[in-house]
Amino acid sequence: MSKLTHLDEAGNAHMVDVGSKAATRREAVATGRITMSSEAVAAIRDGTAAKGDVIAAARIAGIMAAKKTGELIPLCHPLALDSVTIDFEVTADGVEVTATAALSGKTGVEMEALTGASVSLLTIYDMIKSVDKAMVIESVHLVSKTGGKSGDWHYPK
Repeated sequence: MSKLTHLDEAGNAHMVDVGSKAATRREAVATGRITMSSEAVAAIRDGTAAKGDVIAAARIAGIMAAKKTGELIPLCHPLALDSVTIDFEVTADGVEVTATAALSGKTGVEMEALTGASVSLLTIYDMIKSVDKAMVIESVHLVSKTGGKSGDWHYPK
């Protein structure tokens, strides 16, 4: 019926069988940013947010979310990640987040990196919303992926 990978011959959704694929080293990097008032930036940078250390909470949330991606995204394989890192850059108008997920396995980790970045940004919003409710989460995207049958890919600039 369809050439779509997540539909069977009858058109029913199913998880793709990756059992016959070779395990390879795979890594994905995703990024995004949250813009906010200078007051909110100062609270994060100076560690004066009422809820505590915004960056520490966002890092833990992003790592936890990446590990649970298979539970959050329909038909996404649950993966035993080898590593997840979440890095932050506090700028004059917000925070930039970069999430990196890696494993040796049979399917890619793009969704894990994107989920890690997204939940980190959402956690920043939650932690500092008492200072600025008009924050904007934007530009969440895959920066690069390596490994697997389709090879390496880098975001076009």
